[in-house]
Amino acid sequence: MKPVENNHTIPEDFRNFKTEVKVASPGRINLIGEHTDYNQGFVMPSAIDKKIYFKFRKNNNDNLCRIYSETFETYVEFNLDKILKSKNSWENYLLGVIDEIQKLGKTLKGFDCILKSELPIGAGISSSAALECGFAGGLNSLFSLNLPQMEIVKLSQRAENNFVGSNCGIMDQFASVMSKKNHFIKLDCESLEAEFIPAEIKNCKLLLLNTNVSHNLADSEYNSRRQQCENAVQIIQQKYPKVKALRHVSFEMLEEFKEKIGPVSLKRCRYVLKENARVMKTEKALSSGNLKELGKLMYASHRGLQHQYEVSCPELDFLVDFSEDKSFIYGSRMMGGGFGGCTINLIESDKIDEYITEVTKAYQEKFNITPTPITVVPDEGTQITKV
Repeated sequence: MKPVENNHTIPEDFRNFKTEVKVASPGRINLIGEHTDYNQGFVMPSAIDKKIYFKFRKNNNDNLCRIYSETFETYVEFNLDKILKSKNSWENYLLGVIDEIQKLGKTLKGFDCILKSELPIGAGISSSAALECGFAGGLNSLFSLNLPQMEIVKLSQRAENNFVGSNCGIMDQFASVMSKKNHFIKLDCESLEAEFIPAEIKNCKLLLLNTNVSHNLADSEYNSRRQQCENAVQIIQQKYPKVKALRHVSFEMLEEFKEKIGPVSLKRCRYVLKENARVMKTEKALSSGNLKELGKLMYASHRGLQHQYEVSCPELDFLVDFSEDKSFIYGSRMMGGGFGGCTINLIESDKIDEYITEVTKAYQEKFNITPTPITVVPDEGTQITKV
């Protein structure tokens, strides 16, 4: 049976929901390392203190699943033996997770789920990964599937790649599940080796400013950037077969093949190599508490995304430009896939309120849109509790 949206007839027994498993599944930020994950490079994400909350219970039915989203005020039900795409995109993340769990040969039975989100959609803080990973983790606990955390990460990524059809890397799911409170993860997206770096930002906080715009270029341009990088790798592979991704490419190799690669792809590749180097430098800056150096790296990352990778937009550029002459802001850059979403700003704690007022006024005057400020703290990954 195809998933059925039915806003008006939420089952009566949902009013008195006896929870068996509770899940808090966080969104994520990425301090630096943008568009490097699908090039097998390095990233530096963390889960945040804004989450999606799930409640699960078994419903004593072999096949019927019932889900209510308080956020979307939407009720949906479907059968486990016929997982088909829904017209509502948020449902497909959940259906994809079920599909991947069943492909692993794991047995699910009927269940009920209620979910509620604090995460804005389209802000670049990975509400999709939080949805997938929290849902997968909850089912893993409810049905004692014994899937390890890394399998939850990987099956959630596969759900997004295969069922939703978004060609994402693994960073978002890894950060949502694996993060530690008050730490960033330096993640090697090839080996999945992770180092936890203390978030030593002293008298500062991380402020996200949501542009509240989403330019519809995002999907097509994301796929095009990925293709440009992969095309360059294929050209270089002809001489250097050990090169499997941009991660293995040097500036010398790019120079050697620049005619074949072409000017646009060359620009994209140079950005990725430089961004990987910035992640390494950011680790040193964080470890030594050098916030000025950290801030410079954030600005350099943004300029690379703006001019070389070309995934920024006027609204993001305005917010970064506006911050740059403020002595109490150490760094700012766009975060996420681009063409909208948030900037991430490293700002002195006692200046946040004053700055929010100032930047909101300027942004409203320029674009006639109100940006949404979100203060975030690096936090734990997925939390699952059996009730």
